[in-house]
Amino acid sequence: MKQFYGVTLKTPLMLGTAQYPSPAILADAFKTSCASVATVSLRRESGRDKSGQGFWSIIRNLDVHILPNTAGCYTVKEAVTTAHMAREIFDTKWIKLEVIGHTDTLQPNVFGLVEAAKILTQDGFEVFPYTTEDLVVADKLLDAGCQVLMPWGAPIGSGQGLNNLQGLRSLRAHFPDIPLVVDAGIGLPSHAAHAMELGYDAVLLNTAVAKAGNPVEMAHAMALAVEAGQAAAIADPMEPRDMAAPSTPVIGKAFLT
Repeated sequence: MKQFYGVTLKTPLMLGTAQYPSPAILADAFKTSCASVATVSLRRESGRDKSGQGFWSIIRNLDVHILPNTAGCYTVKEAVTTAHMAREIFDTKWIKLEVIGHTDTLQPNVFGLVEAAKILTQDGFEVFPYTTEDLVVADKLLDAGCQVLMPWGAPIGSGQGLNNLQGLRSLRAHFPDIPLVVDAGIGLPSHAAHAMELGYDAVLLNTAVAKAGNPVEMAHAMALAVEAGQAAAIADPMEPRDMAAPSTPVIGKAFLT
């Protein structure tokens, strides 16, 4: 597995921490998923009563890498400010950078994303940019100092899976040495497995687990899916054919008269 800013993850599953029915279910889901990374959305909390500290304590006790994100930020200034707050609270240089450009689809504002990524890398952050599968944008993010790319599979929380397979394949082919993570849109274990089969290095998901009827069982299913997809990619799967090909050779077949 490729390294993420010098870190080798134990598993290629990154899991979000929002929308779970309870803190206990969140903890159990992480345990059964064997996720290596927990993403956390930072919100401004009251400095007087330290609200939210209980949640931060739960996250730290998961014993995984913490990846704070700038979810809900629509401007460069907002994203950069949120990232600095996250570094102070979680004591990590990692940041999942989101600069949202469209309210309905939550599509990244790639212009603001590149600008914010450049600012944050210069400030010493290790940036995980939530982006599209656009090759030009990917090049500019790498030029800005990013060493990881996180293209979306589909709109956040939609559960649609991988909407642009050709785009994702092209991104993987053009950047074979860059760690790539499919982020957003994963709804089923088959979606996660497919992303790994394409040669991606990890998947990041949240809603598919947190909003499932049984989040713990779904987390387990996702763990199995990413493991299977990763193994399939390593096995170098066969290419699809346009026509049938017999699995039993014709040579040596008995002919009846």
